[in-house]
Amino acid sequence: MNRLLLSAYPKTYRDRYGSELLACLAEAHPDRTWPPPREAVALLRGGVQAHARAVVDDTARPWWLDGMHLAALCLAALALVPYLQDIGDWTLHIDPGGRAISFHHVGWYPWAQGPNTAPRMLPYGLLPLICVVALLRGNPWIALPASAVMVYCGATLGSSAFFGDEGVVGTGYYGLAAPILVSDLVLSTALCVACAVLATCRPSRLRRRSYGWLVPITGAMFLAGGLHLTSSDPWFQRGQFALEAAALLAAWWATGSTGDYRWTIPVAAFTLVRAHAVLSEAIPLDIHHLSSAGIVLVLTAAAPVLALTARDRRSNSRLG
Repeated sequence: MNRLLLSAYPKTYRDRYGSELLACLAEAHPDRTWPPPREAVALLRGGVQAHARAVVDDTARPWWLDGMHLAALCLAALALVPYLQDIGDWTLHIDPGGRAISFHHVGWYPWAQGPNTAPRMLPYGLLPLICVVALLRGNPWIALPASAVMVYCGATLGSSAFFGDEGVVGTGYYGLAAPILVSDLVLSTALCVACAVLATCRPSRLRRRSYGWLVPITGAMFLAGGLHLTSSDPWFQRGQFALEAAALLAAWWATGSTGDYRWTIPVAAFTLVRAHAVLSEAIPLDIHHLSSAGIVLVLTAAAPVLALTARDRRSNSRLG
């Protein structure tokens, strides 16, 4: 179990200090295969911090390019989340029928069609999935045409049945925002612009992440499909809220630990898209939408807070 905790650290750190760390744990807790909870949390926190420092110490690419890459990944993942159930059902050839309440058209032509719906050839969720996989492997030239098709689908929604009449039509999320519809071009346009920037800035310099990152994505697809969790399901919304809140806290913690500005770029892109979704759904100053007004204020302040945190960290490092 101690080795499992050690896997939270980068490989270079494990190669250099792994044996020493395991020996210390064995000496401190000779009769335990797992350290006490407080020590385990401290080890995990140290692993995440070591990963953040390893990213900053890697000078193969400028910080702003790595930040733009992270922003594109975040936007692609944000676009993919509402379609996890749909892609899972499509992959397993499952016709969700009435459970696909977030979509006007269900099924995959020709083997499954919903009642009174036009057939479609492919699910829209394949487009952000292609973007996620391509960006994980540092191939923005593959993600760029997929994101451009996302913009086209949003601009011509209702005039083509190739991807169906896609879009989230459920209730709003419980925390950070409202549903982001395909017809809302802010997300797809921002993703397309980010991919275009990455494609023109020597893609060979981009970080290539492991295929292991696809394991939780694949698991989420089949979990959402198996449990029939659409994006309007309360448990789905709570899970997405927890994930987005954890990501914002992780970005703040990484910025405070390293004093690096790269994490402000994905946070700024995320907050732009989410704040626009809230503002386009309702008027935040309405007395019935005070929670939405609070969300907008929190999202607007997120990126400046990260920038100030990085500046303070750098100032303290110089004084130290």
